[in-house]
Amino acid sequence: MNAEELKAIQAPIKALYKENPEAAKRTFRAEGTLLTDRPVCRIETRFGTIDAGLHPAAGGDGSEACSGDMLLESLVACAGVTFNVVATAMGIPFRSARVIVEGDGDFRGTLGTSKEVPVGVTDIRMRFEVDSTASDEQLATLMRQTERYCVIFQTLRNPPRMAATLERVSA
Repeated sequence: MNAEELKAIQAPIKALYKENPEAAKRTFRAEGTLLTDRPVCRIETRFGTIDAGLHPAAGGDGSEACSGDMLLESLVACAGVTFNVVATAMGIPFRSARVIVEGDGDFRGTLGTSKEVPVGVTDIRMRFEVDSTASDEQLATLMRQTERYCVIFQTLRNPPRMAATLERVSA
């Protein structure tokens, strides 16, 4: 896809959203079913079923997806697509590009063995490895725009309000 093709696809969508801002609003949704025979949450996606379980550092055997990895994988996916779209729109060529995301966590927090250790991923690093003829200035702009428009990057950088509830149901 080139910049003109991208613009042709997005122009009517952008026009609609400018004319009717409510049309741009969406609610994302994910749902999972907890298995009763082991600590697994089965997630039905449009692209197949994913079983999420314990990370080996928390007692898992590594046969199921880890939610921490899935969090970072969603950042890789979003940042990669965003980088590609922004590069296309800006006319910045690249022969190859990879996005690598790493996150640090201490499982003592998750397992409750230390109240001083936070639960979760505490530090996340994202890096792009790019083979391109673009100037350093163009690549710096591309990186800034990728950070600015990547939904997952911005969601992690500026956490949303969150709420959790429990609802009793009868089978």
